[in-house]
Amino acid sequence: MSLESEADLPGEAVLAGTLSEALRAELVAFRRDLHMHPELGNQEFRTTAAIKARLEKAGLAPRVLAIGTGLVCDIGDWDGVRPMLALRADIDALPIPDTKSECSYRSTVPDRAHACGHDVHTTVVLGAGLVLAELHRQGKLPRPVRLLFQPAEEVLPGGAADAIECGVLDGVGRIIAVHCDPRVDAGRIGLRAGAITSACDRLEIALDGPGGHTARPHLTTDLVTAAARVVTDVPALVSRRVDSRSGLAVTWGRVEAGHAPNVIPQHAELSGTVRCLDIEAWRQAPDIVHAAIDEIANLYRAKSEINYVRGVPPVVNDAGVTELLRDAMVARRGVEAVEDTEQSLGGEDFSWYLEHVPGAMARLGVRTPGERTVRDLHQGDFDADESAITVGVELFTAAALLEGGV
Repeated sequence: MSLESEADLPGEAVLAGTLSEALRAELVAFRRDLHMHPELGNQEFRTTAAIKARLEKAGLAPRVLAIGTGLVCDIGDWDGVRPMLALRADIDALPIPDTKSECSYRSTVPDRAHACGHDVHTTVVLGAGLVLAELHRQGKLPRPVRLLFQPAEEVLPGGAADAIECGVLDGVGRIIAVHCDPRVDAGRIGLRAGAITSACDRLEIALDGPGGHTARPHLTTDLVTAAARVVTDVPALVSRRVDSRSGLAVTWGRVEAGHAPNVIPQHAELSGTVRCLDIEAWRQAPDIVHAAIDEIANLYRAKSEINYVRGVPPVVNDAGVTELLRDAMVARRGVEAVEDTEQSLGGEDFSWYLEHVPGAMARLGVRTPGERTVRDLHQGDFDADESAITVGVELFTAAALLEGGV
């Protein structure tokens, strides 16, 4: 693998580690292969094998996680003193169909798609690893770097927790990541110090009652009305029991009750998500939500069973690591390539790493400049401008060099 001349850099600082045209083409092909073969969380065996094979080809020694998928790979030998910088990617796909038309690399797996850009994240960290490995061989890598390919980000409470139990943070001092953002043009990143995503939990409710005839709702539990009031009243109650700036919100995705128009059912089910901008309000959320559901259910004499599934806290970017990413992007692409971004209501299990070490996540622009249509995340037609892969790789390599004191 060859590297381009350092004098070709478009940014304000001169750093090693830009990509050759051959490597750019290889990484695009690697991403397309992943895109065609998406795998769900904790089932990423082919993906793990593909990453492992390419790292081994580069002379590295990746280690598959004990949970069976995902892997870590250190570049350079950790001296036990100076902590490593970790570059994290998530490798799983979503259980939705790929609806892109006229696309040569659309998913070949029914009802599976890389509709959140994890194939891009994976390729970025792989590419950064290949470049950094070459710099290490040239004696230009100031300190070791760990590549972390994490499974099951889409599976609450997230594969990050399992990866941490496997020891992926041992020896790590700081950690960085990117997430595709279809609202940001390729060639740019979005940064924010502090909370950049929100907490996300899953809520499942079962309501039960004796049921009966719709002609005599007064003689039984009107379960459909009870469910409807839970749907409308619980979000309103919850929002009034915390500081409104916390953004605590309950949103429903599924409601099921009954089979006939003149029969009051005996059972109803509801499920949705609980999202929150503030980590302290998130810690209080289960008690607040439980109390609101019980109040409404009791009002309609319905028995409630609540399954509150803890998800992820907000990703809270460390100010110092955020500045590292800003400096890295400026060094590569100039100040105009960095924009401020808002806190999202989406959840990301990268947050679990930040409970242990400081880190930051950048939003990686994947919209083709000038394109008016936004192909949003978690939609079957999502795709990325593949020039973003080069941007992500050069961002990470610059961060590794600057973090090491170059």
